[in-house]
Amino acid sequence: MSVEAHTRVVKSIAADLGFSFCGISKAVFLEDEAPKLEAWLNKGYAGKMEYLERNFDKRLDPRLLVPGAKSIVSLMYNYYPPPDKHPVAGFKVAKYAYGEDYHFVVRDLLHDFMNRLREKVGNVDGRVFVDSAPVMERAWAAKSGLGWIGKNSLLLNKERGSFFFLAELILDLELDPDGAVKDYCGTCTACMDACPTEAIPAPYVVDGSKCISYFTIELKEAIPGDVKGKFQDWVFGCDICQDVCPWNRFAKPHNESRFNPPAELVNMTREDWLDLSREVFTRVFDRSPLLRPGFEGVKRNIQFVS
Repeated sequence: MSVEAHTRVVKSIAADLGFSFCGISKAVFLEDEAPKLEAWLNKGYAGKMEYLERNFDKRLDPRLLVPGAKSIVSLMYNYYPPPDKHPVAGFKVAKYAYGEDYHFVVRDLLHDFMNRLREKVGNVDGRVFVDSAPVMERAWAAKSGLGWIGKNSLLLNKERGSFFFLAELILDLELDPDGAVKDYCGTCTACMDACPTEAIPAPYVVDGSKCISYFTIELKEAIPGDVKGKFQDWVFGCDICQDVCPWNRFAKPHNESRFNPPAELVNMTREDWLDLSREVFTRVFDRSPLLRPGFEGVKRNIQFVS
């Protein structure tokens, strides 16, 4: 098969598996990203997330992750919830965490993708990634034309906004690359203006150490008192900069049943959250992203915003 035929196969499989967008880029060293990443780390924007400082070279060169890599396949999987699947009261949880942990859901799809690809084109060496290794997924997605990196540092898509999970296949298969798209943020600063902790100090720069998602998920110690009263009831993650983004008016509900929240979460009141027991937490958030901070972490967050 030709490179063009291989490319058509990849795009076809992506569509069949329910990925909203699929873009391709050549597996090369991310030369433009190297100084940006170094500067971001040097400013302390990673906070206590020491893992972001490790594997610096691998983050920038996919060929160190997959020897002989030729192509990066970037994929977007929608998680924007249907109108009737939003929790209606109580404290706030980021939309991506309403249902089953996306690592499980998307990884299953990626393994299926690789199996189908090998059936169609023969032996292909590669690895699949869904926020699981030092891969600069937003940079690769932008490079492959899935969208542009917005002022809140998230990937924005002109047709569907930003409520997507990103995933990658790094392959030793040569494919036709797609081109990048232009930046459509313009003069808008909605995300910057809306952030209650001022975690976006400049356009296209996010101070991770000030982000509500960082405080409620990544930070293992006590939340600093100087951000008390600024979380607007968010106890896991935060969607503020996405909710105010004009491009998300084009978001469409997902079709992934595994992302739907359990009825108990949808109906949880503020009192239910305040009285949350370990037994209820384990039942409601089985296989949920909320298992990352765990029961103790979520209780800490609830107490902090109460």
